[in-house]
Amino acid sequence: MMEEETLALVDRISVAFAAHDIDAMVSHFAENGAFVNAVGPDYFGTSYQGREEIRTYFEPLFEKAGDVRWDKHDIRAIGDKAYAEWRRHATLADGTKQDWLGVDIYTFKDGEILKKDTYIKVVG
Repeated sequence: MMEEETLALVDRISVAFAAHDIDAMVSHFAENGAFVNAVGPDYFGTSYQGREEIRTYFEPLFEKAGDVRWDKHDIRAIGDKAYAEWRRHATLADGTKQDWLGVDIYTFKDGEILKKDTYIKVVG
């Protein structure tokens, strides 16, 4: 993919995340795509493989933190890779505020997310 196509795809993905549209979010992943979360028991975080497994991460997230949002700061693309820096804000059901800085590293194939690898810094 050309950089312009990659950036346009990241933009469409960002719209789906902002709308909390899980069906649209998951549809951007390849059937065997992976979401690698920043946290988890392994040094690389927890990996969710395939659309349905990825859905199992995001559905409870939106239930726990209905106001979660990712404010994009900088997005760069090189061929079929994209790097998106963001700041995430959320309020959990118990009132706890979350404020994180992070970056997603996307790898695309045939216009779909093959891998979305997330890294975070917890602010506060």
